[in-house]
Amino acid sequence: MKIHHKAYVYLTCGTKLLVFDEPDTPQLGLQVPGGTLDPGESHLIGARREFAEETGLDLDAAFDHFADQDLPFETLVRDGLVIPPPDRPLKGRHLRKHYHVRISTAPAEEWEHFEMTPSNGGPPIRFRLHWIDLFGKTAMDPSAFFAGFGEPLDALRRRF
Repeated sequence: MKIHHKAYVYLTCGTKLLVFDEPDTPQLGLQVPGGTLDPGESHLIGARREFAEETGLDLDAAFDHFADQDLPFETLVRDGLVIPPPDRPLKGRHLRKHYHVRISTAPAEEWEHFEMTPSNGGPPIRFRLHWIDLFGKTAMDPSAFFAGFGEPLDALRRRF
């Protein structure tokens, strides 16, 4: 099974969490910015790069590692726990490091951004970024999130 090293950013402004959905594949649910590391790239550098690519924002703030995940995607897909996006099969074992970043002022309430260089080499992916209340109904519902992105939220909530 191929191993993919991943890094993700859980950006908060007060108790609001930045998430995104993909309007062109709405069945995926909510995600947080991040993704696959480039060869030789550290998790921290990869988290910063992926965050900028997926949001259009450049963060000047501390990245604090707070959780890890080990997701065997073939098992999750086979068992019907994850539905992969069209033309982007999820294969292999995804080893994720999650970083928490705090900001004091939100750049916008909602915006769209395109990831121009997806790791699978496919066409640009459209993201709709927005904030949810970390303690609200949506954030408390793991089924609202794609592929386990809601699982680290309990650890994140303990930081408040």
